[in-house]
Amino acid sequence: MVYAIEYLAKALKAARENKKLSQRALSQKIGMPQAHISKIENAAVDLRASNLVELARALDLEVMLVPRKHVPAVNSLIGSSVLPGTERREQVPAYRLDAEDENG
Repeated sequence: MVYAIEYLAKALKAARENKKLSQRALSQKIGMPQAHISKIENAAVDLRASNLVELARALDLEVMLVPRKHVPAVNSLIGSSVLPGTERREQVPAYRLDAEDENG
């Protein structure tokens, strides 16, 4: 469970920084104390679902529950826009022609 909270905290912080918002500016935007945003970003509090939705929407993100079997498809669809807090992975094609295959 700790990993999930840390991942969300990292993603929220990266999204805020990507938008060039300070914690103070975000706190004023959503009416949440800056100290609480700091605790959330440092995974020092257990994030309430309502706070997660409010923070995500203020950062132009949407919280969704995706069936596990569809996660690879969702990741593929949003792969062109790197998720906050994650690194872009090199895309490897499912099939590639070798030099011999191209010539026949």
